[in-house]
Amino acid sequence: MKNIFQGKLVRLAAESPETMAKSYVKWDLDSEFHRLADNAPAQLWSEKKLKTFVEKSDEKQGDRNFRFAIRTLDDDKIIGGTGLWLLRETLGDAWLGIFIGEREYWGKGYGTDAMRLVVNYGFGELNLRRITLGLHSYNERALKSYQKVGFTLEGRVRGEGMRDGVRYDALYMGILREEWLAMK
Repeated sequence: MKNIFQGKLVRLAAESPETMAKSYVKWDLDSEFHRLADNAPAQLWSEKKLKTFVEKSDEKQGDRNFRFAIRTLDDDKIIGGTGLWLLRETLGDAWLGIFIGEREYWGKGYGTDAMRLVVNYGFGELNLRRITLGLHSYNERALKSYQKVGFTLEGRVRGEGMRDGVRYDALYMGILREEWLAMK
C-alpha cells in the first residue's frame, strides 16, 4: 500500500503548534514570503502569539480543518505548510492553502509535490468533490504549480489588492474530483 502522506520530494506531517510557531517566526521575517502568502500588511509576531494563533485556529475549525507541515524527504526539514478547510461538509467542498517558507526550496518542485499530496488526500480520504484556492496575480510561480497539479483558473477579481501603490488581481482556481481522477 502506498503512503498517501509521502511524495517524491516531501512528506506531509502533523506538528505541534510550538514547532510550527518556531518556523513561522523565521518565515515572517521574509517580507517577500509574506507578500506571496498573504494579502494582509506584513507584521512581525512573536513565537508565543503565533503558537496561540495556530491553537485557536485549530480549535475554531475543529474537525473541518486538516493542517499539515511540509517536510523534505532528504533531510526531514520543515519547509512550509498546507491544509484543507472544509467549507460545506454535505457538499464536499474545501479550500486549500499552501506555502513554502524556506526560500532555498522555492521553484524546485517541492510545493508542487506537496500540492499533489494534499489534493490526493482531499479526494481520496476526505471524499471531496471540489477543491478551491486563491492567489495573487503577481505570484506566477504558484500559478504554474497549481496548473501542473490540474487546477483551472475559474475567476479573477480585478484590482482586489494593492502592494507598493500598484493594484493587483485576485485569482481563484479549482479542481473537481473527476478532473483529478482523469489525471492519475
